[in-house]
Formats: sequence, C-alpha cells, structure tokens
Amino acid sequence: MLLVASPRFEEHVTPPGHPERMERAQLFNALAAGWVKQGGPRAEPRSVRREELARVHDAAYLDHLAATAGRAVMLDPDTYTSPESIEIAALAAGATVQAAEHAVQHRGASFALVRPPGHHAERDKAMGFCLYNNAAVAAAAVRSQGIARLAIVDIDVHHGNGTQWMFYGDRSVLYISTHQYPFYPGTGAADEIGTGEGKGFTVNVPLEAGAGDADYHVVYSGIVTPVLEQFAPQFVIVSAGYDAHELDPLASMRVTTDGYYGIVATLSSIARRLGGLALVTEGGYHLGAMKDCLEASFTAVQSGNGWPSRPPGTPVRGDRAIAAVRAAQGQYWRL
Repeated sequence: MLLVASPRFEEHVTPPGHPERMERAQLFNALAAGWVKQGGPRAEPRSVRREELARVHDAAYLDHLAATAGRAVMLDPDTYTSPESIEIAALAAGATVQAAEHAVQHRGASFALVRPPGHHAERDKAMGFCLYNNAAVAAAAVRSQGIARLAIVDIDVHHGNGTQWMFYGDRSVLYISTHQYPFYPGTGAADEIGTGEGKGFTVNVPLEAGAGDADYHVVYSGIVTPVLEQFAPQFVIVSAGYDAHELDPLASMRVTTDGYYGIVATLSSIARRLGGLALVTEGGYHLGAMKDCLEASFTAVQSGNGWPSRPPGTPVRGDRAIAAVRAAQGQYWRL
C-alpha cells in the first residue's frame, strides 16, 4: 500500500477551537513516518491541475476560491481559509488523484492522508470544512483514463452531499454512503437514489444515532457488499471518515476501532479482487480514535478479509436501515 502524505497539510489553518485543526495533519505525519520506518512506500503529493478540478467543479467556483489565496476568508459558517489554504487544498486533491492513479496502475491499494477533507464540497460551493471534493476529483481523473465503472464508498458519519450530487445522474459511478441520519448536512435519505440514467446508482444507508458495530456489520452484509458485487466496479475509492467512532465529539454513533477494521477490510477485500482501491481521509476529530482507526485500516487493507467475527449486540438500527434501503432500491438491486 502506498501512502501519499506531506507535512504541508499542517499549513491549512482554521480558527482556534475548530475541529478540523492542524493537529490532524500532525497525526498523519507521525503515522506516515512510522509507515516508512517499517519499510512502507510513501510519496509526496503533487498539486492538482485546474483541468482535473474542472471535471467536477464549476469554473466560476474555482475562480472564486483562487481569489481567496493569500487571505483568511470565511466561506460558510463552518468552512474557512487561511493564506495558504488554496495551495494546500490543491495538494489534497492532487494527492487523492495520485493515490487513485497509482492504485489503478498497479491494481493495488493506496491511501491519501490529507486535509482539508472534501466530500461536502459541491460543484459550486464550499461547505462542511471542504474546499475541493477530493474523492470526486480522483474519480473523474481515473475515469478519464479508461476506468469505465467505479464506486465511491463513503464511510464518514456525515453524508457526502457533494459527491452524491456530482454523480447523481451518472450510472458509471456508484455512490454508496453509510451515515448518521437525520444529521448534517441534511441529505442522505434512503429515497435519494439518483436521477435519470443514474437511478439506483446512489445508495444511501441512513443509520439512526447510536448505531454501533453490529448495525454496521448487518448493513455491510445486507446492502453494501451485495450492491458492490452486483455492480462489479473496476475500481473503488473510499471516503475514509472516522467520525462514526464512539469517541468522536461531532456525532452520536458507537462504532469501535474493531468496527472500522471490519468496514475497511470488507471494502478492501472486494476492491482489490475487482481492480484496485484508493482511500482518502475525510472526517475524524478525536485524535486518539483517528490514530487507532487509521492504524487498523492500514492493517485491514494489507491483510484483512472482512469482519473477523459477528459483533455482539442486536442490530435494531441496522435492520431498520436495511428495510428503508430495500424499499427504495429493490427494483435496482437484489437485496
């Protein structure tokens, strides 16, 4: 597995007390250093090119962001830039493209440890701490290079509204999201399934607050895995948010580090068999939990075959989520 990481991600500075803080990048740097010490490969990111961004973002929006370079700007009540942020966001998107291209070329795995995150960024709008939509930019890049059918699986606790809308009418990109619902940003209901030719290719799995490992296990077994197997993507991108962890301060889920291991191991097993896997960091705001989850994910990508065992507990929330998805998606997938 290739890590794409850089100390420069510390240079995106948010206001004091903001959860998406530079300490997250310091954690990424420490993990990358440990990875290299153990003999793992690591690459410095390149900056994304404007034409790569323009596949998913409007030109006027790119111009608007470029005009904030060198200044500290509030883009929305949650989303801020510092003087270096546009340059650093371009590195985050470029790192994700680089990771995806490497994984496609080698039919292997890669992980981009980046900030700012990306999955809330829409075609023409920054929001939810996100400037460029890193996963969507990478998906469009590898599709332009010959990948005809790919999946984006979003494991962040918040629904990836930006990624969803960018591919909402596109049957060549399957978007699957497991997330707390109702919750920020207000999207992600089970009946948001796509439009036109894209109907059925957006699969939202809304989980009630308090969902834990047992709930995630059943929705991955009952929804995510069968949909991926039927779609058979040539490549998988994972928006790897770790804020569904039980210690995370921004949400109300109860996923453990072992649960995240099971999630990533399941996706890795499927993706690497079908073609390749690239992961990119999204949320995760308890530093200790995120460190543990990232280390578990590294192990899961390299050697995991899925959940080691069925988690204890009764998956009431997971069962309700499965029922909602089956009602919305039954005509498109065998569930």
